[in-house]
Amino acid sequence: MSMREKPSDPEPYYEAHVFCCTNRRPAGHPRGCCADKGSEELRDYMKGRAKELGLKKVRVNIAGCLDRCELGPTVVVYPEGVWYSVATKADVDEVLQTHLVQGGRVDRLMLRTTDKLPKDRVKG
Repeated sequence: MSMREKPSDPEPYYEAHVFCCTNRRPAGHPRGCCADKGSEELRDYMKGRAKELGLKKVRVNIAGCLDRCELGPTVVVYPEGVWYSVATKADVDEVLQTHLVQGGRVDRLMLRTTDKLPKDRVKG
């Protein structure tokens, strides 16, 4: 039990929530946005694949800005609070299978608080 959970809390309705950023910023915004990187299509794909995999206790949701725009498209899985950058359908499949089916982590896609924008994507 985490320090935020209380013994009197009701049973959770879902075992996991996956929030997928689909935020849109104005064209040319220096931080970019996940929607311009295909996040809406990836979210729709993730939702369909989760259903195909029978993940009935997992909810894939649209989210507004998750404030990791430069590293997106971003998704975060709760209750663990693990953040991922998913750029392809193969990335989505790997997160679903490894994290949500098997209970593992996809280290190569995980975002950490120390992550910075890759040098090849820095605008200047």
